[in-house]
Amino acid sequence: MRAACDCRDDPIGLESEHRRGGFISLRRLFYSMPNYIALLRGINVGGHNAVAMSDLRGLFADLGFAGAATLLQSGNIVFKATAQTSTSLERMLEKETAKRLGVSADYIVRSASEWAKVVAANPFPKEAKEDPGHLIVMSLKKAAPAKSGSALESSIKGRETVHAAGKHLYIVYPDGMGTSKFTGALIERVVGSRGTARNWNTVLKLLALSREM
Repeated sequence: MRAACDCRDDPIGLESEHRRGGFISLRRLFYSMPNYIALLRGINVGGHNAVAMSDLRGLFADLGFAGAATLLQSGNIVFKATAQTSTSLERMLEKETAKRLGVSADYIVRSASEWAKVVAANPFPKEAKEDPGHLIVMSLKKAAPAKSGSALESSIKGRETVHAAGKHLYIVYPDGMGTSKFTGALIERVVGSRGTARNWNTVLKLLALSREM
């Protein structure tokens, strides 16, 4: 699946700057800006918190972010921005999404380099290769407490396996997530943080997209 991109044929005003003689410097600025990945929590689920990806790309463009590209309908967007903390980006995006789109949703933002480390740190390489659709990465708003790993394991009633690593949980659902009692709501209660999950296929596609920009 090819990601959709709203570059508006003129990312961060490159063409207009070209007419003023500043094309080269702004082009360098565009490609020097770090890439980020934003994940939305709980949109387009069961008809609730509906957000069109074209509206989301438009929002990012209006906020001055360059090269915004979306992946799937679950709320995954890769974009360029001047260097800043993930927390500051999350707060600003949550505020502007509520204000401009009328949707209250959590954002979880990672830099492209952070996302690459998430992929490299995968503790389940066998499952990633053989059954990537059932390997989940849950990204959290804040790091899980040190003791949460054992607490999560004790909450498992089926064949699931979990590994806690800071702001990310790696979970294998061998029988799928649909009927599992190891739900996102349960996990959030145990770790004391909101989060959003993506399967390994999506994790890798986001990594690839962040490297193409």
